[in-house]
Amino acid sequence: MKPYSPRLAPTPAFAVSCVIFIAVLASGCAQAPAAMQDAAVANPPAAVNGADFLQHITVLSSDDFEGRSVGTAGEARTVSYITEQFRQMGVRPGNPDGSFEQAVPLTRFVSHPEAAVTVGGTRMALRYPDDYVAFSYERSAAVNLKGSEMVFVGYGVKAPEYDWDDFKGRDLKGKTLVVLINDPQIPDPADPTHLDPAMFKGKAMTYYGRWTYKYEAAAALGAAAVLIVHETAAAAYPYSVVVNSWSRDNFDLHRDGPNPNFPPVAAWLTVDRTRALFNAAGLDFDALKRSALRRDFQPVNLHATLDVTVHNEWQDISSRNVVGLIEGSDPALKDQYVLYTAHWDHFGWDPRLPGTKHEQIFHGALDNASGVAALLELARAFRALPVPPRRSILFIATTGEERGLLGAQFYVRNPLHPLRDTLADINIDGMNLWGRTRDVQVIGLGNSDLDDALAAAARAQGRVVLADQRPENGSFYRADQFEFAKQGLPALYIKPGDDYIGKPPGFGQQHKDAYTANTYHKVADTVQPDWDTAGAVDDLGLLFSVGYAVAQGARYPQWTAGTEFKAQRDRTMAGPRP
Repeated sequence: MKPYSPRLAPTPAFAVSCVIFIAVLASGCAQAPAAMQDAAVANPPAAVNGADFLQHITVLSSDDFEGRSVGTAGEARTVSYITEQFRQMGVRPGNPDGSFEQAVPLTRFVSHPEAAVTVGGTRMALRYPDDYVAFSYERSAAVNLKGSEMVFVGYGVKAPEYDWDDFKGRDLKGKTLVVLINDPQIPDPADPTHLDPAMFKGKAMTYYGRWTYKYEAAAALGAAAVLIVHETAAAAYPYSVVVNSWSRDNFDLHRDGPNPNFPPVAAWLTVDRTRALFNAAGLDFDALKRSALRRDFQPVNLHATLDVTVHNEWQDISSRNVVGLIEGSDPALKDQYVLYTAHWDHFGWDPRLPGTKHEQIFHGALDNASGVAALLELARAFRALPVPPRRSILFIATTGEERGLLGAQFYVRNPLHPLRDTLADINIDGMNLWGRTRDVQVIGLGNSDLDDALAAAARAQGRVVLADQRPENGSFYRADQFEFAKQGLPALYIKPGDDYIGKPPGFGQQHKDAYTANTYHKVADTVQPDWDTAGAVDDLGLLFSVGYAVAQGARYPQWTAGTEFKAQRDRTMAGPRP
């Protein structure tokens, strides 16, 4: 895999002194050219170290924080901890009202579904949650569907730019749609062992492949229910993640009416139960899945009906984003902002699980106590500078990311500081805790010239920037930076590299695969005795340097021409700007 090459050589505005790396992170890079130096950051104290970083993770993922679920005692402890850390560092409140908090009004839903399918005159009960998971965001004590006609709609995608429409104008109002996960996996005509790069970005997932899109598209057509067929490889996580994520309490931004982006009943169905359903209807699931790879695919009536009742309990709660500010030093630019974001929430404590309390808590050490720890250490590094950057730095620890990017979604709809005056979002979701690497991966490489700033910083560390090595996972659409990007804000999201120093080939990917299979969104996500924070410290250097470069720069970062988010930024930025 070739390392990333910037489209243009970075200008001094996007260049960062190697002194930052040595003084802040002790990364040991070679001396940078004079044009790369910045006297404002000469010899700041060594503000970041692996021990402090790990201590934050240890505290936030401890049993005392009970898995940091929103609206719980764990949230209160988490918000208090982050706020106190900001205060101790001398970081100012980031809310113009003088507080460190932005209230985020949410509604908690607890859904208890009962479902059965009738096919060929035979009623087939569905076991919850072994066969399916279902929930509803309707503010109703019971959502009832009786005899809803079931229709297989392939990948459930309508993409005019690819001349693709799985719905073919069918009236699907009131129907139950059975939908495949991910994008249509179209073979390359020139090499059927690869995917066609001209269709849905080839191997890389587009937003059409995300489960959120499936629900949005179906809801727009008036579907009564959507069953997404879970397949581990296509989803990039096992079915247990679906169960842990959706079978307990769910959350939505508070609204007076139903969420227009979800059908009345949203559900996941295991692939094994899906095959059984299709077989009972005299249909071959795998054959129909292959047929869904063609533009001429037509929706298929399954000659089956769904009966489902979702018993709902709901409660309005107030959660919180935690916001800290380091004010810029330039009077003309201090009302412009560079954002660092990391979500503080996880999945809480489930007393229904066997074992001790410790064995019932979803600790979320890597996901995302490590990101919050990084946010705090970056704040410490910026505070350690003798002169703050020209523009202000805003640190946002968001709520509800695990529940649908809710805190980020609320912020962009209700920004504390105008998005027009915000230059970029640098999002942190999971840090490298397995050692130092020669590379770093960018999720969404090539989207904006933030990549150029990162490449310059990586070169100063003697490292290279690579594209996401698993683009089929659609990771850019699965973390908070997506909400900022949808509003046109250039966003950077990095992941650990794969080339670990002193480790055998494949070490990095093996650890990532093991984490996804055994730890991701499970109670096992705890601090591990063999963790090595040196790689995280290096990556903190990169994140610091990019933010500093943007805060000092002569111009706003730009989306790459043709990127899906550029038009929105152009609309937001209409009018004179640097």
